[in-house]
Amino acid sequence: MKKEEILKKIEQVDEQIKKFKKRLKTSDLCEDLYDNAILQKAILMKELEDCDKNPIVETFKSSVRKLMPKGEKKLICDYFKG
Repeated sequence: MKKEEILKKIEQVDEQIKKFKKRLKTSDLCEDLYDNAILQKAILMKELEDCDKNPIVETFKSSVRKLMPKGEKKLICDYFKG
């Protein structure tokens, strides 16, 4: 999808969210539709973010990540030792 199409769909979903939010406490169906609209908006936002990314740069970044050594992960309990 193109960026303009995604932005239009995000606006439509925002309008739906506002409508469902008003009736959220009155109906279980509105709750389900509200949750669905929130998920749709998150998916559209991710698609919009992916449109802005350059595939060549992303390929380069992923190959560099593979070459770099991984650091040790710290656990919460490590902070309380000594």
